[in-house]
Amino acid sequence: MQTRCGLEPRTLAALAMVLVVAVGLAAGYFWTGRPEPVRAPELVRAAPATAVPAGRAGAEPEGRQEPRGVGPPPPAPPVSPAPSGAGVVVDVGGKVRRPGVLTLPAGSRVADALRAAGGVRSGADLTGINRARVLSDGEQVLVDVPGAPVGGPVPGGGGGAGGTAGAGGVPGAPVSLNTATVEQLDTLPGVGPVLAQHIIDHRTEHGGFRSVGELREVSGIGERRFADLEPLVRP
Repeated sequence: MQTRCGLEPRTLAALAMVLVVAVGLAAGYFWTGRPEPVRAPELVRAAPATAVPAGRAGAEPEGRQEPRGVGPPPPAPPVSPAPSGAGVVVDVGGKVRRPGVLTLPAGSRVADALRAAGGVRSGADLTGINRARVLSDGEQVLVDVPGAPVGGPVPGGGGGAGGTAGAGGVPGAPVSLNTATVEQLDTLPGVGPVLAQHIIDHRTEHGGFRSVGELREVSGIGERRFADLEPLVRP
């Protein structure tokens, strides 16, 4: 090789080394890329299906079924009213935020009733209302209702704006729609106990009468009956 190619021994040895390395790399490449046998996965058999009886088709799975004879829970028992003597019931109306019938602890004062009704509205006139007065059971507290008398509660009469005098206390005086009882309204012409109760219910629902004209809104009072009652009543 040296004679025919004219190569020196050192160059010839280097060339031989390169050829040996190339052959080794080629052999390693082909060895790593050889095909390898692949083990087939084991066959997993499915669990046998459980037959469901025809009578139980569509039923809930066992463990989730509700016991037989168990229905929806019974409704909560109604809240019983407070026993007599445990508090006072007052009717707060007029210019308050939440007028209506309220139950307050015994010994509460007019200020407590106004606070329980959400407070008075802006601009309401509190003149003549004694907010420090102790409330009596069954009285009515009216705030800034035109024509409503003021003062303390009168024995035998309902309360009014801070305790008003009973309507119809003065013979011949107009009956107050905001303080009159069913018996007092029953004395008006064409007004019986049923219509008198409608007037009381309307008064409670709307926080009192602000004018006589609101009497037309009461069920059972037409224009003709209103014309007869207008000169005999006041707010």
